[in-house]
Amino acid sequence: MSTTTVDDAIVVTGVRRRYVTRTRLNILTGRREPTDYFEAVRGVDLRVGCGELFALLGTNGAGKTSTVELVEGLARPSRGSIRVLGHDPYSERALVRHRTGVVLQSSGFPPSLTVAEMARLWHGTLSRPRPAEEALGAVDLMGRADVETAKLSGGERRRLDIALAVMGNPEILVLDEPTTGLDPESRRAIWTLIEGLVDQGTAVLLTTHYLEEAEQLADRIAIMHRGLIAREGTLAEVVADAPARISFGRPTGLSLSDLDVAGARVTASDSVLIETLTLQRTLAAVLAWAGDVPLPQLEARSASLEQVFLSIADTADIEEL
Repeated sequence: MSTTTVDDAIVVTGVRRRYVTRTRLNILTGRREPTDYFEAVRGVDLRVGCGELFALLGTNGAGKTSTVELVEGLARPSRGSIRVLGHDPYSERALVRHRTGVVLQSSGFPPSLTVAEMARLWHGTLSRPRPAEEALGAVDLMGRADVETAKLSGGERRRLDIALAVMGNPEILVLDEPTTGLDPESRRAIWTLIEGLVDQGTAVLLTTHYLEEAEQLADRIAIMHRGLIAREGTLAEVVADAPARISFGRPTGLSLSDLDVAGARVTASDSVLIETLTLQRTLAAVLAWAGDVPLPQLEARSASLEQVFLSIADTADIEEL
């Protein structure tokens, strides 16, 4: 994880994005006019610094993809502003596009081209590219250079996506679910590649469903929910308010009424779950209470990103009821 933060490469301020969901015919003009909207992004602020990896996570329908598309310059926000390297990525796209690498959730390649031909074709469109062979080597595709893209596996196609995105030595790299479909070894190799780019000063905006990926790579994390940023900060800041958990099978010969874990929440049935903001102190109290009596399946876990994410997702489910 990089600790280098310089100037802001991406600045999103008060951004909203809405979609037309219903129209009606204006009989005077003969045109259909919007009458109802769905607001997918409802006022988002975020910043990504040069040499920083920012992970944008989101519950289902949170507006994450809609936000990333605005940063990529694929659409204009309904309200608010976006600056990428100091420019509007939509109206000044020509000033930004050649300095940005993008990995979309899905993409297509001419099926009859080989991997090497596709890489050389893309290489010719870039202003200051690294050698095509170097980019393919970085994602371990040189051994498949003569294979037609149509014959690549899903994971290999994903690696080719990434090779093309980094070939232009981008100042900003937008990665939308970049390691979906990759095996664990390939995923780790891509992590190493991304970390190297960040160390060289590239600003990376990452979306991922792999929470471990965000924990491993991100300098800062934001979790979107219902079009807003529900939680943002470093990993430590995001999980700071979430309780750690201690669990064990309920032992015989011990009374829970003698267990003194002030400030902790205890839930007991056949097993015991203790939720606490002071893990070490509470665990010490549990061990002192147990003494020489074994505690079956004893586990102690610090608060995790998954725990925070699921708590936000659970809130979303409750709000739907």
